Amino acid sequence: MTDAPLVLCADDDEDILSLVSLRLQRAGFRVATAADGEEAVEIARTRRPALAVLDVMMPKLTGYEVLAELRGDEALRGLKVILLSARVQEGDIALGLDAGADAYLAKPFKAQDLVSKVEELLGT
Repeated sequence: MTDAPLVLCADDDEDILSLVSLRLQRAGFRVATAADGEEAVEIARTRRPALAVLDVMMPKLTGYEVLAELRGDEALRGLKVILLSARVQEGDIALGLDAGADAYLAKPFKAQDLVSKVEELLGT
């Protein structure tokens, strides 16, 4: 399915990255994975995904820093972004949304909730 939307998943936790990647692939999406924020920005610039799922706390660049890079890049400004974080205080969620995220999901999350949010944001 080469015309399926490409979703970038970035998380330094291999288990979460595998889970998210597998569930999105089963839902019909193509998936590119990154283990840190710098790799996520590089993949976004070279592969132009339709949506990015970013862990907030990653090495090299945080999810917030990756989001700022994406929003500051003319070619990537419209990329849909979902932030994932164990930080779920109201202020943390507001910070993520104010930074330009399209959605904020709290860890632990149900994989189906993530797939549903991706489908909703991409209109699939």
